[in-house]
Amino acid sequence: MPSSSLKIGFIGLGIMGAPMAGHLVKAGHDVFVFTRGKMPDAIAESRTTKCLSARGVAERADIIILMVPDTPNVAEALFAADGIAAGLSAGKVVVDMSSISPIETKVFAKKINATGCDYLDAPVSGGEVGAKNATLSIMVGGSEATFERVKPVFELMGKNITLVGGNGDGQTAKVANQIIVALNIEAVAEALLFAAKAGADPARVRQALMGGFAASRILEVHGERMVKRTFDPGFRIALHQKDLNLALSSARALGVSLPNTATAQELFNSCVAHGGAAWDHSGMVKALEKLANFEIGQTAA
Repeated sequence: MPSSSLKIGFIGLGIMGAPMAGHLVKAGHDVFVFTRGKMPDAIAESRTTKCLSARGVAERADIIILMVPDTPNVAEALFAADGIAAGLSAGKVVVDMSSISPIETKVFAKKINATGCDYLDAPVSGGEVGAKNATLSIMVGGSEATFERVKPVFELMGKNITLVGGNGDGQTAKVANQIIVALNIEAVAEALLFAAKAGADPARVRQALMGGFAASRILEVHGERMVKRTFDPGFRIALHQKDLNLALSSARALGVSLPNTATAQELFNSCVAHGGAAWDHSGMVKALEKLANFEIGQTAA
């Protein structure tokens, strides 16, 4: 084990959390884990310490990372009777890598600061592939000193790591990211549906567009999913709905209109109404296909 080994806690071992925690284990750190769901086999079989509660993780680790689905899950993990706050002692750092409300994040940070500990919000972008390949983009809110302390840990999980500003600003950046991703998915879906209905091969259209100004990671990865009809997540529509809810509710509070974000959310809502909550978010194309009564890959009449 390296002399620079850290005591790191990790709470939430789902599609994203499990590979992220795995990178910390492989780097030789002491990793203490807790999850509400089934312990992933890779983590169960690894050199980690399994704890019975979030409090147990916080008592043992100096840096405690959360990766859970939504704002209420973070609140519970932090402040339940057996939560993180109950196990903290001065000088520790809590790092929330979930995607949650920027407003609530500021409240959570103040409560954790009151215990003598530091807080970073550090949501990520890059999906399951980024988590597995340690290539996540990490958007951080908090003090510069705390960011520098935790940065070597972030570097084990991601590549593009940015201190955006104070607490809450990382979450604000993530909401902005999710707006851009949703609107790009919608644009790619419309384009490929249009091409297919017009009688062109959507796979070849996508290939042609990849060499021009329309090229993007969404066209590359999610365009391929749309053509090949591979909608296993990935990133579930239900989670992207949650992120757009954050965008739209925050926009209302700010007096900002986000008309195309609202449209993207309605398309996700349609997918969920047709049983697609667990589809990859590229499955948004199915809502547009129902409006057109035509499916990409179908032979145009």
